[in-house]
Amino acid sequence: MNLGYFNYPLPVNEPVLSYAPGSPERKRLKEVLAELKQSEVDVPMYIGNKEVRTNRKVAIRPPHELGHTLGYFHAGEEKHVHQAIEAALAAKESWAAMSWESRANIFLRAADLIATKYRPYMNGTTMLGQSKNVFQAEIDSACEIIDFLRFNVHFLSEIYRQQPISSPGMHNRLEYRPLEGFVLAVTPFNFTAIGGNLPTSAAMCGNTVVWKCANTQVYSARMFMKILKEAGLPDGVINLIYVSGPTVGKVCFNHRDFAGVHFTGSTGVFNNMWETIGRNMGMYRSYPRIVGETGGKDFVLAHKSADPDVVVTALLRGAFEFQGQKCSAASRAYIPSNMAEEVKKKLVAGVKSMKMGTVEDFTNFINAVIDEKSYDSIKTYIDHAKKDPKAEIWVGGKCDKREGYFIQPTVIEAKTPKYVTMCEEIFGPVLTVYVYPANSFEKALELVDTTSPYALTGAVIAQDRQAVERATERLRHAAGNFYINDKPTGAVVGQQPFGGARGSGTNDKAGSILNLYRWLSARTIKETFNPPTDYRYPFMGEE
Repeated sequence: MNLGYFNYPLPVNEPVLSYAPGSPERKRLKEVLAELKQSEVDVPMYIGNKEVRTNRKVAIRPPHELGHTLGYFHAGEEKHVHQAIEAALAAKESWAAMSWESRANIFLRAADLIATKYRPYMNGTTMLGQSKNVFQAEIDSACEIIDFLRFNVHFLSEIYRQQPISSPGMHNRLEYRPLEGFVLAVTPFNFTAIGGNLPTSAAMCGNTVVWKCANTQVYSARMFMKILKEAGLPDGVINLIYVSGPTVGKVCFNHRDFAGVHFTGSTGVFNNMWETIGRNMGMYRSYPRIVGETGGKDFVLAHKSADPDVVVTALLRGAFEFQGQKCSAASRAYIPSNMAEEVKKKLVAGVKSMKMGTVEDFTNFINAVIDEKSYDSIKTYIDHAKKDPKAEIWVGGKCDKREGYFIQPTVIEAKTPKYVTMCEEIFGPVLTVYVYPANSFEKALELVDTTSPYALTGAVIAQDRQAVERATERLRHAAGNFYINDKPTGAVVGQQPFGGARGSGTNDKAGSILNLYRWLSARTIKETFNPPTDYRYPFMGEE
């Protein structure tokens, strides 16, 4: 029973701590990193009220320190997907019936737990498990996940307040139901915040969830589940499993109660999901919601009026933070000929100044890429570019996986605008530059728009306002997040809702009210106070 209308005002974004030398947060994080490395964790799957251990143990090792073992997780199989679905469906009625203020306060408490005592643990597990430096971890596994939780509570409270008008003699209302069935959340390694947001945004709306995280993100996912449970999340609302993607898809997409998928990952995997769901439409209770943020080949376009230092900084940060393993990372750049030599000189100097190594040394800007498969794929692109007359390596190109999966930030100049590394998603610390004639800005705009099938993020850098306006108009569909005089990364919840279209996904904008609508099914209710008792209308009367 609702005893009042409860207000959840627009929150402020969580402040980013500096971790400067001598700061208390730096001291505490160093202590936690040492603590985490001193013990090996045993990570179960979380299904209903059970911690499931299969003894099919998979080692968790820092990508930058392969000789160290952080712990082991218990890999699951097909039966565990069935168990997770059963647990989600069993928890559904009581969770959907729980009052909104009780549901909301679970997630607000989780946000506060992360902001306080668990902040160094969320950052520490992300740093060690995913090889993020302290700043990249802080903006992700602390600030962004806190923002997702707090802002989504606010956004959902705003949705619940949206009601239709009523004519005299009646009352109309909308109720926002959870979807009928369970939601599948499939999350990637590169952002702990995505791993937290995809299951919780659906759960916040009253849905129950099967969550399959990437194996390379289990270490921090386990910490987030611990926090949710401490915050009061009931058993079965979110069920965390470590099962292969094809197995999860086989079970979930063939289940009558499959209600939707919240996905971040590769375009190819998402396309296969969509195709499978389409083939199986006849078996579902309802049309499933299909929400995905997929690949990107994100651009920086510099105009001849741009400040070269602004261009270089946008590229160094946009391309190489977190080793370029962001969906939004700057991967292709279009540089006008009038500044190409200056940009080249400063890019080379910038890359050479970057330190690479473990996350525990806070002076390192670059750490390791996530795993051997990724390392080998990225290295293949670099090796081909070294031999190809249509490409020139400006700087970088060194790769070493003896102690960790280290790839030096690499800048390639493409001699042709459709060179392979200008077109294909690499997902690593590789930036490809194409130098265009300074007076051919229109042709450069055409290249930006047509070179890639993706449309996730992009940036234009210019001091000429007409150039900015022209690029903004001409590239309207080339990026879902478009930046002016900045790098194409770093979207903040509530400020730059994130997502792209074309081959980059359904553009349902994580970090905004738009995403939450996808996990709700509205029901219109009309109540008539004095119902008619005769079918005849006045117009039918005799003269």
